[in-house]
Amino acid sequence: MARSSPSTIATEPATRLHVTGIPPVGSVMDLPDSVVRHIQARRLRCSDGLVLFDGTGGAYTARLETLEKRHARVRIEAFSPHEAEPPVAVTILQAISKGERMDYAVQKATELGVARIIPVISVRCVVRLDAERWAKKQRHWQAVAVAACEQCGRNRIPPVETPCALDAALTQVDGLPGVIFDTEGDRAAHDLAPAPELATLIGPEGGLAPDEIQRVAERGWQRIRLGPRILRSDTAPVAALAVIQTVIGDLG
Repeated sequence: MARSSPSTIATEPATRLHVTGIPPVGSVMDLPDSVVRHIQARRLRCSDGLVLFDGTGGAYTARLETLEKRHARVRIEAFSPHEAEPPVAVTILQAISKGERMDYAVQKATELGVARIIPVISVRCVVRLDAERWAKKQRHWQAVAVAACEQCGRNRIPPVETPCALDAALTQVDGLPGVIFDTEGDRAAHDLAPAPELATLIGPEGGLAPDEIQRVAERGWQRIRLGPRILRSDTAPVAALAVIQTVIGDLG
């Protein structure tokens, strides 16, 4: 049996870690416990290189000087202002889906350059929680976005907002041009006009209710055809962002 060839799309990157409070170049830094565990899981050794970023832009190269069971120290070697942000800042209003589907949506949206994610408690959402548990979910989804940035090379972390109803989410993007993708859209993807910012709404497992689509349409959002097939709630944001980034972003 022939051995599979390595991916031609992605190569093995340097270990990237999100860390707050990075000191100036030339300084040493003790890494937090969670990061030490990550380093140990990657089987790194003293003198290995790392990339550290704090989520606000740019990244630092660093080198492991000390690595023990519960302690690691690095020396900050250089700063790079390089960014991997697309030219269009997309806010996704993502109707909440169950379990791993929502995690997948957040992860892949982050990889595809989403600027902000607003989890939406829509009419047909099957997940119903109290305020405390919603807050816990929000922290979990934010951690998913952080991990995705570590993997994909982004140095700016998209915020995952507090879950809210559709009307509250629409208020947060008031004034932005918007687009909703569905099988009954009256325009094609190539009709998307270039814009520095854009909002889009993705439905839950059961889809958006007709009155929810109507409320969005009344705001003047475009309805774009995304093929004749109905996409799952975790596939739809990937497809929508891929279309946006291809037509007016940096995938084209």
